[in-house]
Amino acid sequence: MSKSKRARPRKARAVSKITKAIGRKSIVVHRLRGNSKQERVLGLLQASSGATIEKISQVTGWQSHSVRGFLAGVVRKKLGLTLQSEKIDRERVYRIVCGPTAAKSAASSGT
Repeated sequence: MSKSKRARPRKARAVSKITKAIGRKSIVVHRLRGNSKQERVLGLLQASSGATIEKISQVTGWQSHSVRGFLAGVVRKKLGLTLQSEKIDRERVYRIVCGPTAAKSAASSGT
């Protein structure tokens, strides 16, 4: 008996069609939804005072490990933003610094 092939998720199929249509270039388009949790978190992180994981948890209702995952997966990787963290009064404060991550900038400049 032959094995059945697993179907790729719809999202993966749609993205592959788009990349084929634009000539194999990877273009990422981010849509904004209005007053979403993601936008609220990004607003907190863009403030000059920054935000702690505890503050983000209170605003979104997420647990602390979910907040950390959002910071690493969405803010740093998906959106390509530079996230600065520093310890102030025994608490870690996160804030978004202008522009793409330093690693991506260094890789593109060849240094």
